[in-house]
Amino acid sequence: MLANVLSLKGFKKTLPNIPARIRIIIATAVMLTGMAISTFFPFGGAWLWFLIILSVCAYVTTYIAVYEGIDGVEWYVLFIMPILLSLGLYLFYFLLPVRWLTRLPFLMIFAAGYYALLLTSNIFNVGVEKSIQLYRAAFSINVLLQTIVMFLWSIVVFSFRFNFLVTALIMSSIAVLVSIQLLWTVTLNQHMESKLVRYAAIQGILLFELCILLTFIPFKLNIVALIFTAGYYSSMSILYHYSGERLFQNVVRENSLVFIFVFIVALFTI
Repeated sequence: MLANVLSLKGFKKTLPNIPARIRIIIATAVMLTGMAISTFFPFGGAWLWFLIILSVCAYVTTYIAVYEGIDGVEWYVLFIMPILLSLGLYLFYFLLPVRWLTRLPFLMIFAAGYYALLLTSNIFNVGVEKSIQLYRAAFSINVLLQTIVMFLWSIVVFSFRFNFLVTALIMSSIAVLVSIQLLWTVTLNQHMESKLVRYAAIQGILLFELCILLTFIPFKLNIVALIFTAGYYSSMSILYHYSGERLFQNVVRENSLVFIFVFIVALFTI
């Protein structure tokens, strides 16, 4: 019996019989265990190995959590956020004082965020047709987690002080991946529409230019991350409404003012 379950064929037969909520809890627990283990190893000698291990674990646990009905573009779109969140938090952790006082809250935040992310991924995969309100809740949580991911990655990448072109390339690439995931949630089609890829590319170009600009202004690290995140949120909101054919003047005005306000306030911190 146990051998049959542990085999690949038996594993695939067993998964559908486990309720989705239980699978998500198990997947979160497995990922939490991996993240907890990673915090006990010094960053300098193990970071590359744990980036690989956590990426694989995030993919596998997401697959377990959203097993039913994965098809077409979902094979990579549904896995973007879990991987980026896991890697972003892992890298961010080592910018903090490494002690139990930070480790325990960090792991609790990671578990809560990863669990919420798997829930939203499962809703996008199979639960959308059941409830429009469920979709809206999942979309709102997804946007919040995307904002957090962009902020974390901004702090991590800018803290490494790479060449400004390398920094801009990394951050714009992450922005493109996250944008593709968000724009896909507008239609939830099995195939990625070419226009959505173009919109994500436009987003990447805009943020590439913003990133280069920020490297030449003496902002503090957290201020740089805040401006970049605000730039992502404002431009992504405009592109999202445009792709859904709901772009009005007030949407453009409100999102533009949010970014302008954040940028002006940031200038006073120099």
